[in-house]
Amino acid sequence: MSEQAAKKLEHENETAILKPIVSYKNVSKSFGETTVLKNLDLDVAKGEKIALIGPSGSGKTTIIRMLMTLEEPTSGTIEVDGEMLWHKYDGDQLVPADEKHLRKVRGNIGMVFQQYNLFPHMTILKNCTVAPINVLGISKEEATERAKEMLEKVGLADKMENYPSQLSGGQQQRVAIARSLVMQPKVMLFDEVTAALDPELVGEVLEVIKDIAADGETTMILITHEIDFARDVADRVFFLDAGKIAEYGKPEDVLENPESERLQSFLSRFNA
Repeated sequence: MSEQAAKKLEHENETAILKPIVSYKNVSKSFGETTVLKNLDLDVAKGEKIALIGPSGSGKTTIIRMLMTLEEPTSGTIEVDGEMLWHKYDGDQLVPADEKHLRKVRGNIGMVFQQYNLFPHMTILKNCTVAPINVLGISKEEATERAKEMLEKVGLADKMENYPSQLSGGQQQRVAIARSLVMQPKVMLFDEVTAALDPELVGEVLEVIKDIAADGETTMILITHEIDFARDVADRVFFLDAGKIAEYGKPEDVLENPESERLQSFLSRFNA
């Protein structure tokens, strides 16, 4: 057994002690005759931060879109905090979940997309309070208190009464992160959140995510091409290729000592 394989097994044993908050079991996804994800098995422990890396079309985004119920698995099951996502039990039978069940389980998950999708006619503060009031049913006062706390956390306490058009792209993305945090999700998903930003604005967004990761409580699944960022933030890194997990482990192993030529080739683009 190689040293990297031994370390991987050690980490798997450590993770197995913790009940996973997200669990994919034999999950596949096809669009027509094209299979984009093949027999995925993946457990993410509570509080764990994992990074998904790999070329375009490797299945990374499909993994988190299924978790957000934006794409339905072709086969397999997904659990979130001990509950089936796309299925539920009717007696002893596993049956497709209805919309009420999907909404309930999905409520544990927050997602930040490449595009900020802020409401242009609302202030930054109102952008962060509309969902907790209307979806969670909490009071305006509590929603406002939460929003102010999260906007301060992302460094935008002085922009609460501004409108999105008055903010830079980096600031708008930080608002999108705060908006998700106000919902107090158990799992946060980040889909290439810096991809649409000017290069000089990338750092401020990554620093905010690092700060959130440092609190140790929020489970995170991050899709990123920022390899140094993945190294700093993730507990484990997963390299996807052709719809499968081709290699995974601790960042220092996967990113510094890749086993496969395919991963070596992929990483060489970032080390040039």
